[in-house]
Amino acid sequence: MRCASCNTILSDFEATRKSAVTEEFLDLCNHCFYTIDGDVLALERTDLEHDEDTLVDHTDTDFMDIDLDKLD
Repeated sequence: MRCASCNTILSDFEATRKSAVTEEFLDLCNHCFYTIDGDVLALERTDLEHDEDTLVDHTDTDFMDIDLDKLD
């Protein structure tokens, strides 16, 4: 299974994450899920979580360094 946003291969933990509202699989890697984490309630299988699955702050990544004034 791959991330619906960036196409990376999902771990078992990522692949079993579901929406708490619709109970549909979200199919997002942790990196992509982090961007919507505050807006989406999710059900997660913590028994499948490994150290590399821990959500981290991605605000230092290049994709966040967008100059919004240049998007016109």
